Amino acid sequence: MKVEFEIIAPDSGSSFKLINWRSENDKFFWHQHPEYEIIYVKKGSGKLHIGNHLGEYQEGEVMFLGPNLPHTGLGYGVIGEHEEIIVQLKDIFLGNDFMSIPEMEGIRKLFERAIFGISFTGKTRQQVAQKMENLTQLTGLDRLISLLEILKILSQSTEFKILNSRDSRYDFRHQDEERINRIYSYVEENYTKDIKIEDIAEVANLTVPSFCRYFKKMTHMTFTDFVNEFRINNACKLLHTNMGISDICFESGFNNISHFNKTFKHFKNKSPRDYRKEVLFVGTLN
Repeated sequence: MKVEFEIIAPDSGSSFKLINWRSENDKFFWHQHPEYEIIYVKKGSGKLHIGNHLGEYQEGEVMFLGPNLPHTGLGYGVIGEHEEIIVQLKDIFLGNDFMSIPEMEGIRKLFERAIFGISFTGKTRQQVAQKMENLTQLTGLDRLISLLEILKILSQSTEFKILNSRDSRYDFRHQDEERINRIYSYVEENYTKDIKIEDIAEVANLTVPSFCRYFKKMTHMTFTDFVNEFRINNACKLLHTNMGISDICFESGFNNISHFNKTFKHFKNKSPRDYRKEVLFVGTLN
């Protein structure tokens, strides 16, 4: 799978792009683009990997990401339906000089903070979520005015956290993008097999010691943890089916039940059996 920088063009007749995106069990996609991005997660939850920040996001999440900040597609590893409303725009979306006028000072500072990635909480999240929903129903000048209202709310909010350290910008090269995606693609294609560290190092065109250091630096986790987490996410999907737990164990790339149960509990804080019981219980409620 060849992966390049994401190319984004504004919607026809608009100064920015608006996406109402739905997916199920999306691929792990590590990418970047020169546009700023406002993300509202309408449905779904999963792993969050933005720059050097690794964590989790929940349904209702609102984030603002700056340009060329590498991140994974949020649909990776989700169980069931996933939906996002996304705005993508350049800092000059209103013209070369508009951001420099006095009235835009607060929004200009917001854009500066977004370089490190911002996650919003509380009342801010609720207000922006509603406006992002409404944005999909608007056109023309009404849509632009609504976007400015969203930026105003975000710029005035104190309910946020910065996702990456302020004292260092994320240094990400195109070479890193290509290498990380080769690694992710190889794992996706081979996670049911025994992946030898020598093989994945060769895929990355690095020696084994260099690969281990590189992967830990780029993802803040060991390669073994990454593969195990990838396998557990696959097991979670299969636990929504009628497949037996022992079959799921081997189908997900584990070679014995004991190791599978231990690893599953490490990542999900519960056994596969308990996880399935919760899934079935939620299913009866729906």
